[in-house]
Amino acid sequence: MANQQQDGSLLEVVKTRLKPPPLYKVLLLNDDYTPMDFVVVVLQTVFAMSREKATQVMLQVHREGMGVCGTYTREVAAAKVDQVVDLARKHQHPLQCTMEET
Repeated sequence: MANQQQDGSLLEVVKTRLKPPPLYKVLLLNDDYTPMDFVVVVLQTVFAMSREKATQVMLQVHREGMGVCGTYTREVAAAKVDQVVDLARKHQHPLQCTMEET
């Protein structure tokens, strides 16, 4: 669709397509020292999981070495990783959390 200006020139309307931002998985890593109950509390607190869902993810982390806590934009994923690491350090646990692009 073109619009005409007062000087007689035409302006073309250019439609640009924005692609959605890349998403990142937040991963919790297993260790031999962090109590399972603490991992469940972290999942409930940081990722707003129900106790049942948090327990499922915790068991996945325990059995498989890592578990997906959620998928977010880069900024949100980075904030979640920082929250988990800070909470673990505050309670003197070596729990690790990372993110990777989906």
